[in-house]
Amino acid sequence: MDPEENHRGWAERSGDYSPAYYAEIGPNEVSETLATVFDHYVSTDAKILEIGCSSGRHLSHLLDHGYKNLTGIDLNDDSFEAMAEYFPELAQTGTFHTGAIEEFVPEFRDDQFDVIYSVETLQHVHPDDEWVFEELARASADLVITAENEGNSPQRGRDGAEVSYVNDDFPLFHRNWKQVFSDIGLAQLLEEPGKRDTVRVFRVL
Repeated sequence: MDPEENHRGWAERSGDYSPAYYAEIGPNEVSETLATVFDHYVSTDAKILEIGCSSGRHLSHLLDHGYKNLTGIDLNDDSFEAMAEYFPELAQTGTFHTGAIEEFVPEFRDDQFDVIYSVETLQHVHPDDEWVFEELARASADLVITAENEGNSPQRGRDGAEVSYVNDDFPLFHRNWKQVFSDIGLAQLLEEPGKRDTVRVFRVL
């Protein structure tokens, strides 16, 4: 699967793992962990960007916690229709972009956001596009947060493989996220394993 095919799969996704699918689930354990992390590390006026925001369930939870300077990017334009239906206050409050992170992030200014985070999105970035991780660090003035599936559960047949396919459908690229962002020059402040994802908080030095 090349990068363009990978993008098309997410841009056109419906049914399982679509924006409506996640909107119906709503905020979850990761949303709660993110809110706790934000309350500890940043003020409510922080400029926040979510990479792969989908219908906005995590951003909506942050909005409920008083964070109002919210921006999101997602490949699937249906994300924002679902957001308007399920999280209308967020849709009216935030700033949102439809497109690939590889398209938008290079256009952001240095230190444009205080916090950039991703929930189960960076794990789908094609190896040819790994340069985008450094762009995320460049665009953040303070924190980069990852909440990615690191094999907590289920294992999804990793067995040391660099990539596995979820339901024989889309790829999940396995990376050592601490090493990825440490190699860029960020310092890990927190590692919080959950039932499915591991939340890691990195500080831009």
